[in-house]
Amino acid sequence: MDCKIVTISGDGIGPEIVREACKVLDKVAQVYGHSFHYKEVLMGGCSIDAYGVPLTDEALNTARESDAVLLGAVGGDVGNSRWYDVAPNLRPEAGLLAIRKGLNLFANIRPAYLYKELSGACPLKKEIIGDGFDMVIMRELTGGLYFGERHTEEADGVLQATDTLTYNENEIRRIAIKAFDIAMKRRKHVISVDKANVLDSSRLWRKVVEEVAKDYPEVKLEHMLVDNCAMQLVMNPGRFDVVLTENMFGDILSDEASMITGSIGMLSSASLNESRFGMYEPSHGSAPDIAGKDLANPIATILSAAMMLRYSFDLDREAEAIERAVQKVLTEGYRTPDIMSEGCTRVGTVRMGDLIAERI
Repeated sequence: MDCKIVTISGDGIGPEIVREACKVLDKVAQVYGHSFHYKEVLMGGCSIDAYGVPLTDEALNTARESDAVLLGAVGGDVGNSRWYDVAPNLRPEAGLLAIRKGLNLFANIRPAYLYKELSGACPLKKEIIGDGFDMVIMRELTGGLYFGERHTEEADGVLQATDTLTYNENEIRRIAIKAFDIAMKRRKHVISVDKANVLDSSRLWRKVVEEVAKDYPEVKLEHMLVDNCAMQLVMNPGRFDVVLTENMFGDILSDEASMITGSIGMLSSASLNESRFGMYEPSHGSAPDIAGKDLANPIATILSAAMMLRYSFDLDREAEAIERAVQKVLTEGYRTPDIMSEGCTRVGTVRMGDLIAERI
């Protein structure tokens, strides 16, 4: 298979972790007889430095013409006045919102899986962890508060800010269908998270999700209020299979889920549109404090590349080969600094990439 992949290394540790993911992909191509062709474009702070905007129209069009996008990380230290003393739409993270909207990437898939080898790094008690957990958070990515109308005005001498949360039934239905489709390949359990006791948008969310559920009689549907979900994630994470929720709730809950795995450096993600096209990125940020020091954990980006093979290219066998290689390296005791524990062998970014590629 010939695949055109746009790489967006971005800022901070982004170039380092994308390089290691491409190294692993190249080994997959060699072993399984594929060709992966990469084209790099700028987004985030590096694009601001080069072009004055976080994402150019040319970069967006290049991404549209590819088969998939592999992203590192964007942004930097918020104290960096060069990137942040500007209007919000000109800051590095605005590039992320723009590319998601421009590519219609409405479905964010973020797995949260506890590797047995990393259970000691999980902040939860052993009796709570039990046999571990394996969940997927399905977050609607292009609607809700983050994309609603907003304004700040002065009324009677008092500043007042307004953000608008809007969803229509079509936006809800398409993300619900994605969630139920994924649940059919897992343990057939969807927990839909909302705030239906307060919000009209959540009451519509619940109504549409229940309509979609009728087409998936094998899947158990459960509704959960978002505050309860936040508690249950740290009280009983093993109860979750597929968590379906809107944009802001998903943003918060997926970060919470990432931390109970022991390190956000282990977590991959995919953002999909209605076709097989997707953008794949680690769940962590750009970590400018460790950039260029060979300290970054590339595993989340490497696992994101595995998701790309599975969801955009339908290469399940190759995706599993990457996942097995990651598991083997961890079992053998190799660790980057963020997941280091006593008795293990500490390695840097480049060496971790080498070790995983060697085991493909």
